[in-house]
Amino acid sequence: MDWQELTDLTRGQRFVVERVRLAGAGVVVEGQFEPPQLAQLGVDDQVFVAAFVRSHGSIKEMERIFGVSYPTIKSRLNRIAEHLDFVDTDPAPTGADVVGRLRRGEISVEEALAELEKSR
Repeated sequence: MDWQELTDLTRGQRFVVERVRLAGAGVVVEGQFEPPQLAQLGVDDQVFVAAFVRSHGSIKEMERIFGVSYPTIKSRLNRIAEHLDFVDTDPAPTGADVVGRLRRGEISVEEALAELEKSR
């Protein structure tokens, strides 16, 4: 079964993969694994995202490929974006990060306490 069949089967409902077999390696891993976000999109949206990436994000090229208008492309991108989590480019430091900076003398004890308090 491939991702397309799986997304057709689940019809957009969240699912968890519980067994992974590495082809050709004879290794099986069992547990609970979240599939990649893009694999959770419907097949049509996966094709749309792939076309968008292949066209280097050119909405003009997307208009040509799909034969639709700029507002239609933007609307679809916005709808797909609502289903995707975005990576936090400025995550709060972990306790280990703060302690490491404190040990290296990069921050004072007071600054470390303040950062740890903020991250609560």
